[in-house]
Amino acid sequence: MQKILMFVIVLFLAACQQADVPEPAAPTPQAVEVAKSEPQVDPNETDAERLSRILEAQPDAVQARYDHRHPRETLEFFGVEPGMTVVEALPGGGWYTRILLPYLGAEGRLIGANYALEMWPLFPFGTEAFMVEMRRWPEQFQAQADQWCANDCASTDTFWLGSMPERMVGTADVVTFIRALHNLARFNEEHGYLDAALADAFRALKSGGTFGVVQHWARDDMPDDWADGSNGYLKKDFVIARAEAAGFEFVAESDVNTNPDDQPSTDEAVWRLPPSLRLPEDAENPDALRAEYEAIGESHRMTLKFRKP
Repeated sequence: MQKILMFVIVLFLAACQQADVPEPAAPTPQAVEVAKSEPQVDPNETDAERLSRILEAQPDAVQARYDHRHPRETLEFFGVEPGMTVVEALPGGGWYTRILLPYLGAEGRLIGANYALEMWPLFPFGTEAFMVEMRRWPEQFQAQADQWCANDCASTDTFWLGSMPERMVGTADVVTFIRALHNLARFNEEHGYLDAALADAFRALKSGGTFGVVQHWARDDMPDDWADGSNGYLKKDFVIARAEAAGFEFVAESDVNTNPDDQPSTDEAVWRLPPSLRLPEDAENPDALRAEYEAIGESHRMTLKFRKP
């Protein structure tokens, strides 16, 4: 019965992802694809060679997004190296998790940081049935990690943003928020979730540690009430200002995840694009519109690096 419930939850989440907020999802160990066989490891390989080996071993569904998500360039820009302790905000379905676990290696540590439990019911799909499964996320995260990485893997831990345990304070070398800030921002005015998450990111880092952000990027000329996170996009000045208010120093930006073809109107949201491809219900020619969105590719994203003094 439990397996049936989890399968129903997976199908329900898939529908919700098309309907409103595609990225967050309750992780489910049954809904994973096993990585390809790992090649023989050379004990003298460089960090770059290690990352290449791990990226080449990922399932085809993960590799299909490399041209849009640029994991090598992104992780290198943030300075992620084997043996580090990394906090990954909103690991969700584990796209980056399954790369980080073997890359950090047995001397490393990967800490998953999920949205606050109290935040999830604010989404349309945040039903009690969904919450029953979401409350099991810490155990599910470990189960996923065990499936995705079998040898030379980082140890794992978890916490809910806004409730970081004291044992994690000052332990992280890098904290990443990859496509995770917009939902925190959309609920921040009323609930303060963005402020709490940034405070946790700051406290988690060692002095000199890196806070890395990849976020759907709103043009400066877009209305502020459109670029408040509810459509997936945030303005760069807003992200920098909030990070600096949390105590971070802005270090640099990279254009590695930019996509100038993504030019949304105020009637459009980020989830019209791949991999979600949410189409308007009244689209006159959905096939043509889907082809148009697929041609654009994934969203235009800022990639920002901050430092904890």
